[in-house]
Amino acid sequence: MNDGGTPPTQHTADMPDWEKRFRAPRVSLPDWAEDAPDRSLFVSNATGTYELYAWDRATGEQRQATARPNGTTDGVLSPDGAWIWWFDDKDGDEFGIWRRQPFTGGPDEPAVPGLDPSYPAGLALSRDGRTAVVGRSTDEEGTTIHLAREGADPVEIYRHRESAGVGDLSHDGTLIAVEHTEHGDAMHAALRVLRPDGTTVAELDDTKGGTEELGLEVLGFAPVDGDTRLLIGHQRRGRWEPLVWDVATGEETGLALDLPGDVSAEWYPDGSALLVVHGFEARSELFRYDVATRELTRIPTPPGTVSGATARPDGSVEYLWSSAAEPPAVRSTAGGVVLDPPGMACPASVPVQDVWVEGPGGRIHALVQKPAGATGPLPTVFDLHGGPTWHDSDSFAAGPAAWVDHGYAVVRINYRGSTGYGRAWTDALKHRVGLIELEDVAAVRDWAVSSGLADPARLVLTGASWGGYLTLLGVGTQPEAWALGIAVVPVADYVTAYHDEMESLKAMDRTLLGGTPEEVPERFEASSPLTYVDQVKAPVYISAGVNDPRCPIRQIDNYVKRLETRGAVHEVYRYDAGHGSLVVDERIKQVRLELEFAARHLPV
Repeated sequence: MNDGGTPPTQHTADMPDWEKRFRAPRVSLPDWAEDAPDRSLFVSNATGTYELYAWDRATGEQRQATARPNGTTDGVLSPDGAWIWWFDDKDGDEFGIWRRQPFTGGPDEPAVPGLDPSYPAGLALSRDGRTAVVGRSTDEEGTTIHLAREGADPVEIYRHRESAGVGDLSHDGTLIAVEHTEHGDAMHAALRVLRPDGTTVAELDDTKGGTEELGLEVLGFAPVDGDTRLLIGHQRRGRWEPLVWDVATGEETGLALDLPGDVSAEWYPDGSALLVVHGFEARSELFRYDVATRELTRIPTPPGTVSGATARPDGSVEYLWSSAAEPPAVRSTAGGVVLDPPGMACPASVPVQDVWVEGPGGRIHALVQKPAGATGPLPTVFDLHGGPTWHDSDSFAAGPAAWVDHGYAVVRINYRGSTGYGRAWTDALKHRVGLIELEDVAAVRDWAVSSGLADPARLVLTGASWGGYLTLLGVGTQPEAWALGIAVVPVADYVTAYHDEMESLKAMDRTLLGGTPEEVPERFEASSPLTYVDQVKAPVYISAGVNDPRCPIRQIDNYVKRLETRGAVHEVYRYDAGHGSLVVDERIKQVRLELEFAARHLPV
């Protein structure tokens, strides 16, 4: 066990660039109140812990709204701007209740008295702030949705064992959109629109009536009183695209945008247009779509990734942008940076190179960074993203930049199961879970070695969450390929993880593997790192949050005990939080431990 003591904070002049990137002030894209647009809410690490901040744009005043030892990031503003709602869990376990406080400051109070703690499953607030639609998930009940009116007991309007969540509440509060997976496919949701009394208005389910598995998602009701149009996302043309569904008449109006990648959208505040976000091959761009004329107009943004965007009442668009080389900034089409927190500047990193490699399931997109001017073969880190329904993009990431600063090349791979490359690529991840992704990783590894980029004797496999899972599975199933493995909050023992994890993840695992461990034991065995632990040859480093509901600690302990029994080289770091930390010092400590582990165990 390595407890890895935290060193004292250095003065800025003595601090290495990789640490500055973690400590530099960061802010999220500000949320704003629909009927009080000068009132905003954002997340910042200004105190050294990520917390919620209230911002009055009219006066310029900013104040810290939450202050908890392990940080707070889940919060929303009521549409009238009167209240800040935030989710209160215990040390990152994601199980808790919603609290609220006045926007101008004041004591916190339970936002919905009468609802027991749960995992959150969506939240929607009425314009007057007096009604909330609260989604909840527990292992015992499955998903429930409650209507909570101020001064009255909350009323249950939906319940099902399978995963579901609150999508949106209509502008006039008469319609509630719900995403659900009652059909048992957690990767492809269906939609139901309810009245406040829980009766059904309309349903849309693309999983029925065909052989293809197609999903739907709620993007938002039109922001106009009495308007029954709901903007949704669909996969009918092989990728995510938006359409407008009138839930009263059943009419569906597709946008038929001639864009090659995944497309999402949200309404402009007056309902006359849509703000379109287009993601393609690890980068993104913005457009304005006029609903009446069907005209699509590009909104200029620099090459890179837009992590979030919102249209303001004056027609301007604010967006959070970064690239692998340039740190994130909240910008506006009206000009300039929207939020520029004081403090040290975040050092830049190096750009990514795009690489396409032929793999067993098709062309694989990888993003490569290496130290400026370096020539191979280099010690190389294969940093696998989490999810698995996620993807790496040309966006700023302090972790990979730290490896580059220390002389490593970094390769990030959008393996099968990743989003952003069409529905077939994402949905390829079924039944042979983990093994499919590692086939793609192996193909990119072979390219990296044969191209002269990577030193085959100094290859590091790493990742967090699903990436941590693939790391442990990889060092067991491909023991000759990797010099060491660094797994962060991983799945290590798939069967125990299934029994201990939160209910929504159980549903996802049943979808991915085709059943429970009792129903398909051979699939869980084939996909579990624990099955291959005796084949591991590389030194292994594992870090884990003791309160993690996604990759629980017991299943990691099972894997570590097997390593200990074999006398295998390994180190374990356990920290008092959940699925990752919101404390800057803790994040730096973890990266430092990973770098030191690699320095000790990689061949020179």
